[in-house]
Amino acid sequence: MQSADVKLSRSSLLLSLNRYNAAVHNMEQTVLIPSLLREVPSDDVLELDAAEDAKDLYDCYLMLKTIRNTVDYSDLINPHDDTKVKRQAGLHKSLEPQMEVDPEALFQFHLRGLFSIMSHLTKSSQTLTAKYMEIIGISN
Repeated sequence: MQSADVKLSRSSLLLSLNRYNAAVHNMEQTVLIPSLLREVPSDDVLELDAAEDAKDLYDCYLMLKTIRNTVDYSDLINPHDDTKVKRQAGLHKSLEPQMEVDPEALFQFHLRGLFSIMSHLTKSSQTLTAKYMEIIGISN
């Protein structure tokens, strides 16, 4: 049986997920009054297409927490938002032709994408935390 203190390599998926979880946890501990994030543009924090859904830093804050909960509790099975379900169904249909491709290559492609997204979300969480501290007048 392996120890709980197993050292993870820098490119470990678990390490990437742990970094994201820690960044969001730090964000939650720092952002004591999330309503201060309302009407603050999220341009500096998010650069992905998700920025269209996050109209301000408050929406971004909620999105980052929701994603963390999905990662922690595997909430993919029971999505709550119909628009997200439709997007996922459309994405699945667009990936169907690729399912016939080499499964290992497809896995590598999605794994690289997951690492990229998790890294971006971790940085977004850290940036949001820094922006909140700036709003309340605390410098890093």
